Amino acid sequence: MPGVPGRYLDIAAELRARILAGEWAPGTNLPRMADMAREYGVNRDTLARAVAVLEGEGLVWAVPRRGTVVRHGMVRPRRPRGNEVKRNIATESPGYSFPSASGQEVWKHHIRPTARPEKLTDPRLARMLGVAEGAEVMRRFRVTGPETEPPFQINDSWIHPRGVADAPEVANQEPGPGGWLYRLEMAGHGPISWRETHRARMPAKEEADLLQIPVTLPVLEIVRVGTSAKDGLPIEVTMYVIPSDRVEQVVVLERDEGAAWPWPDLDEQDS
Repeated sequence: MPGVPGRYLDIAAELRARILAGEWAPGTNLPRMADMAREYGVNRDTLARAVAVLEGEGLVWAVPRRGTVVRHGMVRPRRPRGNEVKRNIATESPGYSFPSASGQEVWKHHIRPTARPEKLTDPRLARMLGVAEGAEVMRRFRVTGPETEPPFQINDSWIHPRGVADAPEVANQEPGPGGWLYRLEMAGHGPISWRETHRARMPAKEEADLLQIPVTLPVLEIVRVGTSAKDGLPIEVTMYVIPSDRVEQVVVLERDEGAAWPWPDLDEQDS
């Protein structure tokens, strides 16, 4: 049996069925590779190929020094993402909730949040923020998600030096989300206006580890540029990285003037 071609696909199908049937709950480990190889009468390489199939599907996640962890997979909570920015009312601290988050729910941090001066070495983000590549700016780094869900997104914000000079409080940890944006606005940059750029890509290893996803699962990268009303220049750039199986983009399409209804009378145009 160990040498039967395609045996790993049969094992992957059986393991998939067992996971979806609830034999191993999300967040728990699959049995050790050696134990499962003995159970199925195959060598470790064949068993590893079967598990790799499930990892590519997003059902399991290989965690260094821990083993193979069952993910929420394709049944993980998905969230529609529109284009509305809401006031955050889940805490007493003023702030904003951006698309994918509700202004009435509490999101938690999955790692310790940080805010410190760092060099912005990404040329694309530096260009969007309007600073030289390698310039030192304030960086706020978060991994967040609703309280009852696994990590939903990485939030990586870079604040222009003039914003930090006007509102040093942006380095503080606010009780609620988006509070640092409120500080910038109160310092004279409000109301901030935002524009987003979306693209799909594969995650870096560090991103996959933070989001608890396999490196084979694509992510949605959203870069938000906040523009100051004070001078019309970028005041902050935030990059969100979200697993592709966690979000659905919802866009309301608008008709161009030339596509307005009703259609013009074509007979009259021809005459």
